[in-house]
Amino acid sequence: MVHGFHHLAIQCLDLEGCERFYRDQLGLPVVRRWPGEDGRDRSVWLGLGDGFLALERAAAPREAEAWRSTRPGLHLLALRIGPAERAGWEARLAAAGVEVVERTRWTLYVRDPEGNRIGLSHHPEEAL
Repeated sequence: MVHGFHHLAIQCLDLEGCERFYRDQLGLPVVRRWPGEDGRDRSVWLGLGDGFLALERAAAPREAEAWRSTRPGLHLLALRIGPAERAGWEARLAAAGVEVVERTRWTLYVRDPEGNRIGLSHHPEEAL
């Protein structure tokens, strides 16, 4: 069973401008910053109830990675799972014919039928 909302990620062409909007206009507090190799923030996490809103700097085309897009907009809907449930989710998805397109230390990534990126995440807890 999914335990609820974990986070929503939005790719931003103007990360600083988006941060100002969500922080200053909507009152969401900054809870974490992830620096990029160039010293600028590559991601800013803003508190949102029991989860967070992740603002991600859209990559230049030559910098694109599997998790990072070059286009602005919706990037990821992440749903919360327990760290001890990860292996069970992998088996359940495989049995249903749903491909896990990427795995990180904390999250399994799949695509819905429309191609939207969905994460099943237990961040910051390690998988058991």
